[in-house]
Amino acid sequence: MDDKAPLSVAMIVQDEEANLPACLETVSFARQIVVVDSGSIDGTRRIAASFGCEVFNEPWRGFGPQKQIAVDKCREEWILILDADERVPSETARVIREIAASPNAAAGYSFPRKNFFQDRWIRHAGWWPDRVVRLFRKGRGRMTEAAVHEAVKVDGPVDPLEVPIEHFTESDLGRIIRKIDRYSTLGAQEAFAAGCRSTVWGALLRAKLTFLQDYVLRGGFLDGSQGLTLAVADAVNKFFKYAKLAELSRRERHADRERRIPPAAGKAA
Repeated sequence: MDDKAPLSVAMIVQDEEANLPACLETVSFARQIVVVDSGSIDGTRRIAASFGCEVFNEPWRGFGPQKQIAVDKCREEWILILDADERVPSETARVIREIAASPNAAAGYSFPRKNFFQDRWIRHAGWWPDRVVRLFRKGRGRMTEAAVHEAVKVDGPVDPLEVPIEHFTESDLGRIIRKIDRYSTLGAQEAFAAGCRSTVWGALLRAKLTFLQDYVLRGGFLDGSQGLTLAVADAVNKFFKYAKLAELSRRERHADRERRIPPAAGKAA
């Protein structure tokens, strides 16, 4: 007899062989696990297949669209969105099973997320409870189109759960810097497309305010050296997002000037 829950787990991955086994072990109760890979060169696809996952290869389209591809491949009545560096504790798994078996369940559910950085549970500066919507009925939830900071939009009531999802965020500083470069570029491009503009001085001001908010006003200092590192990383990310936006703004102004100056006048100048 199949004792699996009528649940599909939707995941997107790239080069996640270090995180994936521990993640997949915590969702072994799901009837279907969909893994959408976007060009891994490590053992990610092999590991996913060894756990019985349905593995698909898709070119990268941005976080929101990529996760929607995974959602569209889910067949079960309930869908859980999960990242490779996240875990579903046993108590949370039990609650998800109960929801999937209940005829009176809501359209969707949110979880508090316990974020761990360098082996420490981060409880301040907005890192806890860090509530996220991840569980929803098939056909009632859809990913936003955002290239970064995507979210689930649910058609219907969303109830809050008190059982957490655990998130073991990147702790290697070298990879954090590379992640900041990637995310700040995506954020700048998204802001530019939305009509936002910036200057380098504006970027510096935003970075200073971000550090003050994270480390002082929201109590990041209570999380020790890890809290300091995260506050600095957040401020650096904010600076480069808006500095890159300023760069896009300068290019736009330069292109506008070039279009306004007649070729003959440009040569005379």
